[in-house]
Amino acid sequence: MSDLLVIERRLPAVIVRFNRPDKQNALSIAVLKGLDEKLAELDEDSAIRGIVLTGNDKVFSTGGDLKEALAVRTVPEIRNWLELFRRANHRIESISKPVVAAINGYCLTGGLELTLCCDIRIAGAGAQFGVTSSRIGTVAGAGATQRLARLIGPEWTKELLFSGNFIDAQTALRIRLVSEVVAPEQVLPRALERIGAYAQRAPLSVAYSKMAVNNGLQMDLESALHYERQITATLFMTDDRKEGMAAFLEKRPPQFKGE
Repeated sequence: MSDLLVIERRLPAVIVRFNRPDKQNALSIAVLKGLDEKLAELDEDSAIRGIVLTGNDKVFSTGGDLKEALAVRTVPEIRNWLELFRRANHRIESISKPVVAAINGYCLTGGLELTLCCDIRIAGAGAQFGVTSSRIGTVAGAGATQRLARLIGPEWTKELLFSGNFIDAQTALRIRLVSEVVAPEQVLPRALERIGAYAQRAPLSVAYSKMAVNNGLQMDLESALHYERQITATLFMTDDRKEGMAAFLEKRPPQFKGE
């Protein structure tokens, strides 16, 4: 796993980089397992306040490893394969730290599905996005039909799924697939800058805000609002809330401890 994922500490952030350039950063079984395990490990490190998920200048990831996919012969086998994607996706969504996808080059199918689980997506001006499943007779099975529809709406989702064609970074920005488009060389610095800003805020506030949005989207509005009130009441009893309010009144920077 160590050579398939390159980990670089840039505190308060950590960069997790796919490292299969000869395979267009295809998401093999080993990569998916390694990503799940590494993110779980990073989530336990209090010095880390955010994670940047990225590839290289030419490709974020073109999706699942097709050679491995061709070896799948039965329905139980494909379900097991898809379960690896589900675990990696769930890890990104459920860890307490913000995850920013820094995207240059091709971001396709399984690679795109991973980014849909990230909290923020920043694209380089030359990035290309697409879901290629219809080109090979399958249906995207790691979240594109559901997360993509919730993010950009059913019409654009169906266009991407039906056509298998790519869209450029500006189109991705227009349909709100990404939050920002910058020069390719600025993608990583901008992602690190975002995490640097989040690191100035209360860690529990950021973690619980992420949880509230992600879980609330699965509920009806009234249930989600009740859930929000419960989270707010819980955080009101923390030391960081007391520190934050005191610092505001005393006109000084707060000293948050995540407690």
